[in-house]
Amino acid sequence: MHVLAVDDSSVDRKLLEMLLKSYDYRVTTVESAKTALELLGLEKGLSHKRPKVNMIITDYCMPDMTGFDLLKRIKESSVLKEIPVVIVSSENVPTRINSCLEEGAEDFLLKPLRQSDVSRLCNRVGRMS
Repeated sequence: MHVLAVDDSSVDRKLLEMLLKSYDYRVTTVESAKTALELLGLEKGLSHKRPKVNMIITDYCMPDMTGFDLLKRIKESSVLKEIPVVIVSSENVPTRINSCLEEGAEDFLLKPLRQSDVSRLCNRVGRMS
């Protein structure tokens, strides 16, 4: 399993990477939604080969482009829309959570992420693939 982790906080990226690697997942971390789009091949003018990603975990609040905007771009793509996207946030805002789930997010998790969150997520996504 290969997970793309998107978060503007280097501490949160490192924590997520550590939690996922404890399940033997391969993890690629990026600091912005724009960089994630480039990596996924959704930005114009990029010709490099798109990596195979089984799941995307993204922070909601990031500068320039939110995790919600990233989710929408992924779900609009005929190539990427089947990839499960999980949104994480330190803010428990029910309307935000509902919007993300309605837009197609696999789950919405609150920070700080715990081992139990990642375990549940890995079990669910593992059954889907």
